[in-house]
Amino acid sequence: MELPGGLVLRPWETTDAPAVREAFAEPGMERQADAPVGSESDAERWVRRRQDQWSRRTAFAFAVVNASDTALGGVAVSSLDTRHATGWVSYWTGSGARGGGVATLGCRALADWCFTELALFRLELGHRTDNPASCRVALASGFAAEGLQRRKLMYDGVRYDVETHARLVTDPVP
Repeated sequence: MELPGGLVLRPWETTDAPAVREAFAEPGMERQADAPVGSESDAERWVRRRQDQWSRRTAFAFAVVNASDTALGGVAVSSLDTRHATGWVSYWTGSGARGGGVATLGCRALADWCFTELALFRLELGHRTDNPASCRVALASGFAAEGLQRRKLMYDGVRYDVETHARLVTDPVP
């Protein structure tokens, strides 16, 4: 899918492994991975897991790439519930792409794709309350704040509150 600013949303490819390794090497990014991504082979396995989820239709992850086809970040929908037509959205960007609208554009496109291609009705996401940049992405992508999950996540022995957001297919397009 083509996005504004020359960006493209596409499924992950094995050639994206170097960009994945580089992004997950940044401090704090290890929290975004489902397994450690410390080497090129780890990054290749990370990409293969995204591809496997896609083929099994359990989650759909996309790379947000620039005009040179370099992955700047990713967006995904998982925890799909076909009975209730819901899904859980996540997103991340490498440090070089932060603040440039990459995550917002990717989330908007992902939401549109989920509503049209998967026939989902409700998309949800959450972010730590100490991450205002993630909150700005959620709001700019049309996800309304809905509530607070107190001390939900724990990293390095510290508990964090999580703010939840949701976007419905009936909500205005941002």
